[in-house]
Amino acid sequence: MQLISTIEDEIKQARLARDNDRRDALTLILSSLRSAEKDLQRPLSEDEELQVLQRERKKRVEAFAAFEAAGREEQADKEDFELEVLEEFMPEPLSDDEIDEIVDDVIAEVGATSLRDIGRVMADVMPQISGRADGSAVSQ
Repeated sequence: MQLISTIEDEIKQARLARDNDRRDALTLILSSLRSAEKDLQRPLSEDEELQVLQRERKKRVEAFAAFEAAGREEQADKEDFELEVLEEFMPEPLSDDEIDEIVDDVIAEVGATSLRDIGRVMADVMPQISGRADGSAVSQ
């Protein structure tokens, strides 16, 4: 719920600054969060807010790639700007060293010795890195 009020404040500031692009990007994010709240019929937890932001990030990345591949630079730039605004509200990403440390700790905890144990390792690692790193970065 705190994220929604933060974004509402950011929208007000963007309106006062007459920054229409930022206002529009923030409005899209707020709309997604409110829609998720309406679907669940209750306020979102921090994890649920993060899941909504991750979904929106994925949409923007895919749309950016599609517009760029189609040679539609103006739309690609718009998606890229929306992605930048969205990432302001995401947690700080983990560095490769931090990911390696988390994975090493989990491997030691689980006692993984071969690639057959990767499922157990990933099951323990993913909640720890949720929203701060992509699963593909972990599997490398």
